[in-house]
Amino acid sequence: MPRYRHTSKILLPFIAFLMCLPFTSCERLQMKYRTIQGGVWNTTYNISYRSARDLRDSVLAVMKRVELSLSPFCDSSLISRVNRGETVIADSLLRRIFTASQEVSRNSGGAFDPTVAPLVNLWGFGYRKSGIEPTAGMIDSVMPSVGISGCSIDSEGHIIKKSPATEFNFSAITKGYGCDLIAEMLRRNGCTDYLVEIGGEIALGGRNPRGEQWRIMVDAPVDCDSAVVHGRMAVMQLAEGGIATSGNYRNYKENPSGRVWHTISTTDGRPAHTDLLSATIIAPSAMLADAYATACMAMSRDSALAMIKRIDKVEALLVTLNPADSTLYISTTPGFPEIQK
Repeated sequence: MPRYRHTSKILLPFIAFLMCLPFTSCERLQMKYRTIQGGVWNTTYNISYRSARDLRDSVLAVMKRVELSLSPFCDSSLISRVNRGETVIADSLLRRIFTASQEVSRNSGGAFDPTVAPLVNLWGFGYRKSGIEPTAGMIDSVMPSVGISGCSIDSEGHIIKKSPATEFNFSAITKGYGCDLIAEMLRRNGCTDYLVEIGGEIALGGRNPRGEQWRIMVDAPVDCDSAVVHGRMAVMQLAEGGIATSGNYRNYKENPSGRVWHTISTTDGRPAHTDLLSATIIAPSAMLADAYATACMAMSRDSALAMIKRIDKVEALLVTLNPADSTLYISTTPGFPEIQK
């Protein structure tokens, strides 16, 4: 700002006020919706936010931070070092996701558990693939290491494993958490209207470009000539929170014994077989929505509904198949938003 050496002290505040007016007006005029799209963590992301600034670099920085902390696919990440048995201190991201995982595991009776990582690897869905269908002996040898309830974080930040063979894969909660962290960054930068979507998990707030609540499509699994695809089933409107959909139709593989799904049961170490085709969860955070959607897919519809009804501020839409006529049957908890077909 230029110096006004001959201006009286009385006029200085008034001049400063006048000089700020054009700047403030320009800032207001530049407020617009911006979009960022790309690929990360073996999936895609789509972000829309209203801001006077381009925050792409900040978004990418958050994603990189998440990867270096929580990705088991990154050899140098913090969680990879934990899995290798190195002595490391958990950062704030790992502490938060570890605590949330234990909470969801307790509420789901162990259906959600990131320590199934070695089992996920055995079945070919993880960060280390065996290349063969696991035998009963291979599964039984891994089961004693499974159980996040037997793990903890000590006062210094070290993760204490249930056994030396215990490994963690937080992929079923990380995408949602990444959405939350990006949303937090946007809010710190003054954004009140945003939608952050990574691999189908969503964190949102405020209004869309039309000034309305955000409209979110709920996927429907459709069986077509033995190939499972997904399409629009319903649309709902939401102003804030986190949303996640999990469905085994999204991630499966063909083994010599037949098709197997990516959701692994902590009970017997094998792909979970339930009556659920998909689960859509709304929660205060995308992290919790992501985790509870995964937990539901390892449970029956009735058990999943009972679990969600016990949890405050979490709602569910569950899809099953009516065997009589092969139609989709939708079940929702009482607080789930009204949906439009």
